[in-house]
Amino acid sequence: MSKAFVKEDNDGLDEDLVPEAVALPAGTKNYLTVYGYKALRAELRHLVKTERPEVVQVVSWAASNGDRSENGDYIYGKKRLREIDRRIRFLTKRLEIAEVVDPALQPTKDRVFFGATVTYADQDGQEFTVTIVGVDEAEPLEGKISWISPVARALLKAEEGDVVTLRTPGGVQELDILEVSYPDTVTDLSHDD
Repeated sequence: MSKAFVKEDNDGLDEDLVPEAVALPAGTKNYLTVYGYKALRAELRHLVKTERPEVVQVVSWAASNGDRSENGDYIYGKKRLREIDRRIRFLTKRLEIAEVVDPALQPTKDRVFFGATVTYADQDGQEFTVTIVGVDEAEPLEGKISWISPVARALLKAEEGDVVTLRTPGGVQELDILEVSYPDTVTDLSHDD
């Protein structure tokens, strides 16, 4: 079959395999802790100032070697450039709409709000400690859960000693809130990491 009838996008590479970021609920702000904002800004700075120029240099070198159709450095480099550019666009958009919240400034430290670190026990008595953070900074395996997650939504506005209800596909669970804490120091956004 002639190549004229075959649709080949992006050098035959499928960009649909790249996972999408978690979408923000309609009408909500992109809340981030100060640390999350700084981390995203540092990642953007690294991509723009370090990683992208290095990959551009490799692609340029690979392109100068002649036949690009079977040149692995060129093909992979172009793919990596697309990934970097996509991430740069994403980070730029998310940082533009970010609403930075410093949990240390929370006036009501006995209740669970954005940025709180909460220790709770489930019905089996197993204890968990989580910190409620923004969608873009959530790392569940590190105990950082998104404020839109079911657990965070169940915990929000509760106090130490409260029992809250968590609705899951497996049924309803009750969580006993053992401790609520916030960072002690206010973080300065004006300095870069």
